Amino acid sequence: MIQAFTTIADALPYLLQGALVTVGIVLGAMSIGLVAGVPMAVGQIYGRALTRRLIGLYVWFFRGVPVLVLLFLVYFGLFGWVELKLKTGYDIYVSLSPFAAACMVLGMCSAAYQSQIFRGAIQSLAQGQLKAAHALGMSQAMAVRSIILPQALRLSIPAWSNEFSIVLKDSAVAFVLGTAEIMARTHFVASRTYQHLPLYLTAAVLYFILTWLGVRGLLKLEQKFRIPGYADQKA
Repeated sequence: MIQAFTTIADALPYLLQGALVTVGIVLGAMSIGLVAGVPMAVGQIYGRALTRRLIGLYVWFFRGVPVLVLLFLVYFGLFGWVELKLKTGYDIYVSLSPFAAACMVLGMCSAAYQSQIFRGAIQSLAQGQLKAAHALGMSQAMAVRSIILPQALRLSIPAWSNEFSIVLKDSAVAFVLGTAEIMARTHFVASRTYQHLPLYLTAAVLYFILTWLGVRGLLKLEQKFRIPGYADQKA
């Protein structure tokens, strides 16, 4: 027991550095998902038939394929093929770090889920608002940008909080690429000290704390930007 606590105390600074890497992956992935998810949600509702089909195909693919498979497909497959082509054809070498690959893949997966979050929020709004904007002479793009999206984004915060916790837990899979996040560092220490149970329990606690802090922060954001009338207001 004493040895276990000693191992945890010695490894904790190293694991906390991995927690910072994990936070970076989650923030990068959520940002990519937000930037890509909002236009896809708008395209699914207001776009043409071909646009809706293409976005639906993207969502179907990234929601249906496991994250681990996508990580291998992008890092070892797609970019490995691009590197080989560029190197053999033009003597150019393109490198993608494991951290960037994890952010990209998790971000593309999150974009598929976030697009459905934003789509549901947009469809929950009264359609009369868009008609009123058209009556005032606003174009479709202006009405969506100025009236629909500001409300939809605020209504999406509760579901976005859930997406944050999912991306945070999925980020643990990034250790298979060699990303120096919590799981990779925990596995590294455990394989050398043979204190697997204490170290993996410590990793679980770190993930729990990060999830709790993120969800609490988004709850504060939700309370700050909530729209009166859409939900019961509690004192």
